[in-house]
Amino acid sequence: MSKLNYNPDVLSCLANLSNDEVFTPPGLANQMLDMLPQELFRSPETKFLDPCTKSGVFLREIAKRLIAGLADKIPDLQERIDHILHHQLYGIAITRLTSLMSRRSLYCSKNASGKYALSHFDTEAGNIRFKDIRHSWQNGKCRYCGASQDVFDRNSILESYAYEFIHTDKPNKLYKNMKFDVIIGNPPYQLSSNEEGIQATPLYNKFVVQAKKLNPRFLIMIIPARWYAGGMGMNDFRRDMLNDNRIRYIHDFPKSRDCFSGVDIAGGVCYFLWEKDSNGICTIVNQIGDNITTSKRFLNEFPIFIRDNIGVGIIHKIFAIDKKTLTDLVLPISPYGLSTSVRGDKNKKAGLVTLYSSSGISFIDKSTISNTELIDKYKVTIGQLNPDRAGVNNASDGKMNVTTKIMIQKPNEVTTATYLVIGSFISEKEALNYASYIKCKFTRFLIQLTLSSMHITRSNFQFVPLQDFSRPWTDEELYKKYGLTDEEIQFIESMIRPME
Repeated sequence: MSKLNYNPDVLSCLANLSNDEVFTPPGLANQMLDMLPQELFRSPETKFLDPCTKSGVFLREIAKRLIAGLADKIPDLQERIDHILHHQLYGIAITRLTSLMSRRSLYCSKNASGKYALSHFDTEAGNIRFKDIRHSWQNGKCRYCGASQDVFDRNSILESYAYEFIHTDKPNKLYKNMKFDVIIGNPPYQLSSNEEGIQATPLYNKFVVQAKKLNPRFLIMIIPARWYAGGMGMNDFRRDMLNDNRIRYIHDFPKSRDCFSGVDIAGGVCYFLWEKDSNGICTIVNQIGDNITTSKRFLNEFPIFIRDNIGVGIIHKIFAIDKKTLTDLVLPISPYGLSTSVRGDKNKKAGLVTLYSSSGISFIDKSTISNTELIDKYKVTIGQLNPDRAGVNNASDGKMNVTTKIMIQKPNEVTTATYLVIGSFISEKEALNYASYIKCKFTRFLIQLTLSSMHITRSNFQFVPLQDFSRPWTDEELYKKYGLTDEEIQFIESMIRPME
């Protein structure tokens, strides 16, 4: 195709911008709309709401479907457009800028009351509202979204990121108790919760919870997949989602670039369909590149959501033989009470133990260490950070390491919280055999099934079966022990990289 003929959709271009408010490309918006019963687009009564509109892509694509679907019922095109825009499509913008973008996408004018608008409204906003509101501070945080007062208590001319839809106790009042058939959107994902921007408070879950309060017939949202197994303050949300049998479909992308081109989101993303009047088993579609698997299962089978359809079958085989897991051996983060910033003396002196940290080796006094009974043992450790950054690395071979290099610390050697102690043993032989087990692709595959963030903790070992560590282990022995099929073995081998 010549460059002269290339005419990209501006909303597709915007979707390539990477931040915590990811724009939705039109193709993805239409995949999500395809999940709905298509007769909704043939009814002049159906009402749609995007409570977090950014580019207006959902409203624009819905308008296209309604214009085609209502042609028989409202033959006159202008009359049809007027009806759709005035009585069927509504949006709540997340910023002043996105309100203008959304109106431009839907009304062909940032001013809905202007002469260039597709349909005339009495107000500039039309049905796409934006209200510049402020956070409600309580003990240094917003009581609605958890935003840090230190970070977001800003000059009134600056954007506050206090999103109207989730900063109210009564979302039904925003549109005068209007009943919406469909709520659809791609909400903001998070806000910084400290001045350094290192920590972030999730927001997407608040949009989902608030949308359910409006009791729509259908709810569709695309959100980060971190809620599957982790995420700060996500326990209640995860439990509610896993036990909600009205979630009928989840399309899962472990690598966010398979969904949003050029955008890296640790843990990937997913979009889901929630149906008010339908309960039952959920269809799970897992997509990694061109590899797509589908299964039907209940979401609450395990305490966390296992995204991998093949992995679920492998877990069933494991639990049919072994019930105990490595969570009995893996220690909590920082078992010695030494934060990641702790550094010891560079010179080795009598009575000091060796300290491993991100900056190398130093020496520290035993009196500063918790759990001193660990000091005399052999400890097997890995880095607390997932080297694949939860699917963000996009390695050329498509494979993952899952853990960093496995290290064995001898007696009188300890670590800061940079490292996770995954087992402690009296004998060096047991420690070496245990390390051989962690090194197996089978083992790291089971850890990977639980990863939805860049950190590895004890909970990520909940599906790894406990073994006899008086002997070393190989993948071939483990595949045979649990009766894995050739397809399952090939799947693990295709995903996990060998470890030196």
